[in-house]
Amino acid sequence: MDLQNLLRSLENCPCGKEHTFDTKVVEIYSGLTADAGKILSKAGFPKKLLLVADDNTFGVAEAEGLTAALEASGFELKKLIYKNMKYARIEQVREVEALAADVDGVISVGTGSLNDICRVATFELDKKFCIFATAPSMDGFASDTAPIIENNFKNSWKARQPMVILADTKILAAAPTELKAAGYGDMVAKYIGIVDWKIANLLIGEYYCQNVANVTLSALQKCIDLTDKVTANDEEAAGAIMEALVLSGLAMKLALSSRPASGAEHVVSHYWECYKVTRGIWPEFHGKKVGVATLIINRMYRNIAERVTEINPVADRPDWDDIYAHFTPDQIPEVKKLNNPSICDKVDLDHFKKVWPEIRKIILEDLPDTDVLYDEMKRAGCATEPEEVHVDKQLLADGLRYHSYMRYRILVTRLMPMLGLDPLDFID
Repeated sequence: MDLQNLLRSLENCPCGKEHTFDTKVVEIYSGLTADAGKILSKAGFPKKLLLVADDNTFGVAEAEGLTAALEASGFELKKLIYKNMKYARIEQVREVEALAADVDGVISVGTGSLNDICRVATFELDKKFCIFATAPSMDGFASDTAPIIENNFKNSWKARQPMVILADTKILAAAPTELKAAGYGDMVAKYIGIVDWKIANLLIGEYYCQNVANVTLSALQKCIDLTDKVTANDEEAAGAIMEALVLSGLAMKLALSSRPASGAEHVVSHYWECYKVTRGIWPEFHGKKVGVATLIINRMYRNIAERVTEINPVADRPDWDDIYAHFTPDQIPEVKKLNNPSICDKVDLDHFKKVWPEIRKIILEDLPDTDVLYDEMKRAGCATEPEEVHVDKQLLADGLRYHSYMRYRILVTRLMPMLGLDPLDFID
C-alpha cells in the first residue's frame, strides 16, 4: 500500500489540519508469511519481541511458518498465547504490559481483541507495535484507539498505531466465513458513521473533514464492489477487503477521531456487548454485531428523515433514574462522567430547527436504501437480524434507547429525546 501517496493527497487540506499517521509499512500479498522477518528488518523493527496470539491465530500463522521466518531474520521471540481471545479487557492489557517490559516491540498475531490489548499496552509502554493479521474481520488494524472493557464498560482507549501491518492473503482467504462477513459488517457501518459526523458538524460545529471522510467512503466502496466474493476462498477479494479495513483505520488517525469509522451503530453494539459481558455471555464478533446494528440504525434514520418533516426541539432533560436503571452499578460512574455536562447542552434549539431540512437531506442522500443494504449484507454472508447475534426484543429496545449515553458525542439517536421520538417507532 502506497502510504506516502495517500499522505501527499491530503497535503494542504481545506479543513486546515495537517493529516499524518504513524504506520510506515502495510504489506498484503500471497505467501507474505515467509517474508515477514525480512519485511520487519527492512522497516527497522526491533529484534527483541513479545508475540501475542491465541491458539487459533497462532495455529494458522504457524502453519505458514511465521515464527521460523521471524527467527531466521534474527528476531528473538517471547510468546503469550491465549486459549481463545474473545474480548479485550483491561486485565489482559496489564498482562501484555508485564511481559513486554523487557522487550523492544510487540507483534500481535490475529485480529480484533488481540490487536486491541497490544495496541494499548504498547502505547502505555512506548514500544513498537506490529500486526500480523489472520482474518479481514474488523476495521481497527490501523487505528490509534482501542475499545477496552473496564468495570464492565466498553470505552475507547488511547493506543499505539502499528508501525507495520502484515497480511498473507493465503491466510486471510482461508479465514472462517463468519469472520470475513464480520469485516464486511464493520465496513458498512461507515455509512452511519459519516452521516453522524456530518450532522454533528452541521449542528454544533464539530470538526469535519470531507477528504478524510472520502478515504473511508472509498474503502467502503471497495468492499461493496466485492460483495459476492466475501464468502469465497478468494485471495484477491480477501486482500482487497483487508486493504479497505486498513484504510478505514488510517482515516481515524487522520481525523484524530473515530468519527470516520463509527456512529450510533457501534455504540449500540457496545451496549449489547457490555450487557452480555456483565452476565458472562459470549458477545459475538464485533463486526457481526455492528453489521446488525447498522441495518437497524440505517432503517431508523431513513424512517425519521422521511416521516418527520418538521421539528420543535426542546432542551434535553433526561430521566437519569431511568437511564441509570439500564446500566449496572459499576457502569454508572462512567455514564455520569460522560454526561456531565451533556453533549446536548451544545445544541442551540433554534439552529436545530433551522437545519433540520438539511439533516434530513444528509440522511436521505448519504444512507443507502435499507432493502439494498440488506441484500448486500445477505450476499456477503453477514448476520442481519438481532436474533442472529443473540439480542432479544428487550435488549434490542434497551440498546436503542440507552446506548447514546455511553458516549459524549452527537448522534442522531442522542437527539431523539429532544424531539420527543422513541427509536422503537422507527425500526420497521
